[in-house]
Amino acid sequence: MDLQAFADGFQTNTCIMSVEALPDGNYGTIRIVTGNRAYMESAGYVAENSSAVEGKPFLPNQPYEHYIPKDLNFEDFCYRSAVLRQPMHTYIHLERFNFWLHIFMLPINYQEGNVCYCTYTQEFTQQADTSMMTGNLSPEVSSAVLNTCIKLRSAKNFQETMDEVIQDIGTLCDAGHCCVFLTDFAQRKCSVLCEALGKGTSLKSMNTYVNDEFFKIAETWDDTIAGSSCFIVDNEASWNTFKERNPLWHDSLVMAGAESLVLFPLKDHGETLGYIWAINFDTSRTVQIKEMLELTTYFLASEIANHQLFKKLERLSSIDLLTGVYNRNAMNNRVDELCSFAGAEHPDSVGIVFADLNGLKQINDNEGHSAGDDLLKSASAVLRNVFPEYEIYRAGGDEFMIIAVNIPETELIQRAVRMEHYPENPEHVSFAVGYCCDSDCSCIRNTMHVADERMYQNKELYYKKHPEKRRR
Repeated sequence: MDLQAFADGFQTNTCIMSVEALPDGNYGTIRIVTGNRAYMESAGYVAENSSAVEGKPFLPNQPYEHYIPKDLNFEDFCYRSAVLRQPMHTYIHLERFNFWLHIFMLPINYQEGNVCYCTYTQEFTQQADTSMMTGNLSPEVSSAVLNTCIKLRSAKNFQETMDEVIQDIGTLCDAGHCCVFLTDFAQRKCSVLCEALGKGTSLKSMNTYVNDEFFKIAETWDDTIAGSSCFIVDNEASWNTFKERNPLWHDSLVMAGAESLVLFPLKDHGETLGYIWAINFDTSRTVQIKEMLELTTYFLASEIANHQLFKKLERLSSIDLLTGVYNRNAMNNRVDELCSFAGAEHPDSVGIVFADLNGLKQINDNEGHSAGDDLLKSASAVLRNVFPEYEIYRAGGDEFMIIAVNIPETELIQRAVRMEHYPENPEHVSFAVGYCCDSDCSCIRNTMHVADERMYQNKELYYKKHPEKRRR
């Protein structure tokens, strides 16, 4: 068969692929046999017998890795099209390219020994075309993705919804384990957002393995994906590639009982937020599972990014940026909550401590506001040391308040006294302290009033001892 003439019959960017079919059902070498003019020009090559002076020479029948990086997803598509005689189609964005690829593969009814052939046609788009992303999805995949979108957009509780979504994905993949795993490359931290274990699986929860050192494994996953859209391990060849690329993770997964893996990055505006994977999934449905996860990841990543942004804004609205403790806005909201019994678990009692930082005005006047800021930071560090498990608020300028729910009154007094006398040297952090404890949380404003009055009494005692510190 004249494969060059066959390729030239296509007007679009097309080449001919060959796949060596092995007796055990795996595949051997995959080659780019030849290509039409459009393919040569788009790839920057010239044919071997061409008179063109520009471009790299194209050598026919070379292993495909001679021209493009090794990609297991590409290999799987070639195998399914050439050997299994399945027409293949996908629309993907690869990390190593700054464009989208619209890919078609068609089996060729021609074989030489154990070498099978297919066409490979590709089109490029700079921007994502949603019609191409969804146009050829099966009803099963479309339904699964739509169901996920509806749940995400109607979520009232982010964590509960994510738990439900990952359970659905695990069921659809018939997987032993599915997980959404978050990564913070700036802080070098990682965590499990949600996971689902299949019935009867011997696989364990990811929380069994995640510790302070696990990020060193997580940061290798991008190299394992190697610029492709995902990483799939479902046959001997892909397991061998996996072992070559990431022997440490490969060995740990094998020891954990993994027999197959599909791993997708979760990206938003170029930033990797984490990963989603399925282990020991139904490998007879690899293509459908890949299509489902490929589209689902866009919505998951978007929802996670929105949630993280919301939490960041929420934190900024409730945290005092200078000292890192809660601000007055958060304090008022918490007081309202305790007054109205709005909390999920209403405390049996509440202790209030007011702590007014002594000498801040003098520091600001004599040494500058930068020194005053340092004193406020030191003050918040003292409060965290004395009340590490309770809520600390910066009520205003030099005044802090601690809300200690369910604390015994004797302990509250001991800690307040400790804080009052934290440094005996008044040149360092020094507080005027007032405290009060009440069993009725709905009366917290009265408790606050009593603590505040006692704090001002304590302040007067301090100024009697150190009249030079009195504000003027």
